[in-house]
Amino acid sequence: MIKNILVTGGAGYIGSHITEILINKKKNVIIVDDLSSGFKRLINKKAVFIKLNIKETKKLKKLINKYRIDTIIHLAGSLIIEEGEKFPKKYFRNNVTHTKSVLLALKNSSVKNFLFSSTAAVYKDGLLKVNETSKLKPKSIYGKTKLQAEKLIKKFCKKLKINYGILRYFNVVGASPSGKIGLMNKSDHLFKNFSLAVYKKKPVLQIYGTNYNTIDGTCIRDFIHVSDIAEIHYKVILALHKKNKSKILNCGYGKGNSVLEVAEEFKRQSKKEVNFITISRRKGDLSKIIASNNNLLKFINWTPKHNKLEKMVRSCLTWEKKISNLRNV
Repeated sequence: MIKNILVTGGAGYIGSHITEILINKKKNVIIVDDLSSGFKRLINKKAVFIKLNIKETKKLKKLINKYRIDTIIHLAGSLIIEEGEKFPKKYFRNNVTHTKSVLLALKNSSVKNFLFSSTAAVYKDGLLKVNETSKLKPKSIYGKTKLQAEKLIKKFCKKLKINYGILRYFNVVGASPSGKIGLMNKSDHLFKNFSLAVYKKKPVLQIYGTNYNTIDGTCIRDFIHVSDIAEIHYKVILALHKKNKSKILNCGYGKGNSVLEVAEEFKRQSKKEVNFITISRRKGDLSKIIASNNNLLKFINWTPKHNKLEKMVRSCLTWEKKISNLRNV
């Protein structure tokens, strides 16, 4: 039975949403976060919070033993593609070396299941629809470090006889329907950037490149709502444990939207005069990528609840308005 779950990076955007679901499911959640990119206000009050950098293997091992952890959800790491191109050493340290630190803490522990947040950025560019066996050829430093971490996880967990789940996220967006949590930092996140922009007096939405080989010239992405991603985590850890299996799974809806389509939806919902401007492409960006989620749907019984673009955009705007009001209090 899964009871005590440790979440690294639990004070971050995705971690806080996963924690919310786990708490609602009556699980004991221990959050480990050094708050370098996480936020105190996103920490669930019903979870145990320990401020700690995951590079401290011995301290992490003590926590695992103290709380009799049976499952680890490892989310801590760096994830901004453009930043990764500028600071490759930082990304190797945070995504590879620190993952190894967490894995070393599992030796002779009570941990039975290990879930890792990976990315669609591990795939070769230009494939459009990818499954878990599609060619792996990361274009970005971020994707390369995540793929290295995946390899470490497979090696360590096999040796320690721990079930692992590697979840390759596509583009996570949105905010919790509870209204309590959402994306705080900008982190060059498309939906966040657009949400911030449309609340300005003269809204301008910046689009990175309009000369890609796509229908309208802008990148195509499989956007998935953060609440659906959180539910996937919960269902996957149950399935890993019950089936005693390890899995690599794509996490997306299996459909794509272009950046221009997203911009048009933000414009429509803002009910303002919104202008679009094109700026140069970002190094490391894939032109188009969509998930084949057949393996995910076979492994867990899951139906998305927030997969309409209109709903994803609305949740971002609602959250941005809320935190904007809080800043002005």
